[in-house]
Amino acid sequence: MSRNQEVGRWGEQAAADYLSAKGYEIIARNVRTPYGEIDLIAEKEGFTIFVEVKARTTSSLGPPEIAVTPRKQQHMVSCAGYYAQQNEIDHWQIDVIAVEKVNGKAKITHFENAI
Repeated sequence: MSRNQEVGRWGEQAAADYLSAKGYEIIARNVRTPYGEIDLIAEKEGFTIFVEVKARTTSSLGPPEIAVTPRKQQHMVSCAGYYAQQNEIDHWQIDVIAVEKVNGKAKITHFENAI
């Protein structure tokens, strides 16, 4: 496994733990669609939340959320829309969770209904 994959898995686990602690139910991870991958799918209060996780262990490249480019946003919308249609989901949103390693711990920033 590459360093980037390790950081990605660490970030996804930190995001899943954060969401679970906030009352979300994680229903799927790393779901592949014809348009790309959805990192996490969660449910809370009748909504399905598609979550894009961006993780960094250093601040040298800036905060993780800047990696959610307009192109990435379009992929996220396509992925979520496809999954929602295939699974007959009417109420959904896309969130972004940025995970940064600060003093050895995960610092989470949650952008709800980001796209």
